Amino acid sequence: MHLSKTISGLQQHLLKAAQKGLEIGFVPTMGALHNGHISLIKKALSENDLVVCSIFVNPTQFNQAADLETYPRTPAEDIALLTLAGNHILFHPEVNEMYPSGMQVKSRDLGPVSSIFEGASRPGHFDGVAEVVSRLLNVVKPMRAYFGLKDYQQCMIIKSLVELEHIPVSLVFCPTQREPDGLAMSSRNRRLSPENREQAIVISRTLFEMKDNYRFEQKQELLESCRARLSKSLQMEYLDIVNARTLMPLQSAAESAVALFAGRCGEVRLIDNMLLTE
Repeated sequence: MHLSKTISGLQQHLLKAAQKGLEIGFVPTMGALHNGHISLIKKALSENDLVVCSIFVNPTQFNQAADLETYPRTPAEDIALLTLAGNHILFHPEVNEMYPSGMQVKSRDLGPVSSIFEGASRPGHFDGVAEVVSRLLNVVKPMRAYFGLKDYQQCMIIKSLVELEHIPVSLVFCPTQREPDGLAMSSRNRRLSPENREQAIVISRTLFEMKDNYRFEQKQELLESCRARLSKSLQMEYLDIVNARTLMPLQSAAESAVALFAGRCGEVRLIDNMLLTE
């Protein structure tokens, strides 16, 4: 696996691939890799000639300095996992490589989806996400870029970004990968205490229950019972059922529906979601 820490070094390597007509797939990550990330790598490898994975903990998407400082960083383990998976290129830049002029974040109109749920809970978060994804896509210039639907709202934001900036890339959104007990795979899971890890199982169990019992006409009753259940074990921030494409309130049974959750289990903030209807 080739490792690049600079944009110029990466682009020199990718230029040779472009000259050969190779199709490039891209998997952007913040490291602390797990099987969810590796599933994206494998999907990209199956659909492209060359796969680039980036590891960059992006400062501009963190609202709290403490959260940035405690975000898990495991570069040696990450490199071993990527090598074993067959990834071709790792782009692992420092902060001043991605932000050479300081932490400047462009103001973008990403629509109402950027100001609700995670946008409301973490003001400025999606501005930082859009900034780094825009920069990375313009550095790598892939044919396809791969993102996990575990961060459902983020996927909708990135879709809006690509449309807004006319970035020539095909977005591939991949299903959430889960632990055997149902907990959504996340880099933050490793910060859970054994007790909190056991408590966190209620999140996926509740979401699967919502999928099994969802009826548009009874959605409010379902929400109230599930919110009550989650609140017994977790510090719940939100649980809602919305339009799966716009994340706006549902108006009819014909609309695709998704359940979105965020809450704290101990000191660790977790998010999850479940598509209720196609």
